Amino acid sequence: MSHFSNIGIFGKRAAPGVDKALRDLLSYLQERDYNVLCDASTARHLSDLDIDPVPADELAEKSDLIIVVGGDGTLLHASRAAAQCGVPLLGINLGRLGFMVDVTPNEMSEALDKVLAGDYVRDDRLMLNTTVLGEGQDGAAILGLNDTVVRNRDFARVLEFDTYIDGQFISHHRADGIIIATPTGSTAYALSGGGPVLHPSVDSFALVPICPHTLSDRPLVVRAEHPIEIVISDDSNTEALTTCDGQWNRELRAGDRVRVEPAEQRLQIIHPPGYDYYNLLRSKLGWGRGQRQRNPQN
Repeated sequence: MSHFSNIGIFGKRAAPGVDKALRDLLSYLQERDYNVLCDASTARHLSDLDIDPVPADELAEKSDLIIVVGGDGTLLHASRAAAQCGVPLLGINLGRLGFMVDVTPNEMSEALDKVLAGDYVRDDRLMLNTTVLGEGQDGAAILGLNDTVVRNRDFARVLEFDTYIDGQFISHHRADGIIIATPTGSTAYALSGGGPVLHPSVDSFALVPICPHTLSDRPLVVRAEHPIEIVISDDSNTEALTTCDGQWNRELRAGDRVRVEPAEQRLQIIHPPGYDYYNLLRSKLGWGRGQRQRNPQN
């Protein structure tokens, strides 16, 4: 038996194929005498099996490993509780991209045989804390894995805001908003906005303006140790919004400040042996499609 004795399962809601994948996974684990815990949405998929659901926070506290069945969005949803408890995640991919969940249902048994025997690659990911400061804001920090986005609520208006890094003024912006992305989030919304791909091992943030009204307003990569602040310009007509991982949001008013800084917690993602980040990028982004792989010795 591996050191992953208690295994939590976190499943995607109403995804094609999720029922079969969850039942196959549960059967695999129970046949090998693992103690299995499920969150409420997962238990609903398995209602005929009389499984008692466990709240997400409690599931993370009681698990040695969490297996996510779904896509990257499902892993994002599980990441906060997992990181706060120091529990690693393994992803079974039912989504379309799967930059973080990289085990297919067809490969599940073979991959789990290796992972549960202790043969795996551990991948530590930078996370961020987002705090909104201003009149009427609660000042609570929100933990995120991908990104924090500040944008205008009214698509017919331009948002004006200032950026500061470690207290130093960087620029005044007129744009639809801005994305502050971790390396994990650099292949998400930030990538579609023209931002760079950051390797997960690089502790940095990418600041990516959304549809800037000046061509010189370009993405900027900074070391993650320096806090970033986005200050909404003092305009009484401003209506803005900040979101974190697309799963948490707060309304912003003129003068509000959005502070983004590295979190103390880091997310541990587990991959089967042979995991290759660059191969993942080639596959998902179509790099060199139709071209033969080059031999570096030639």
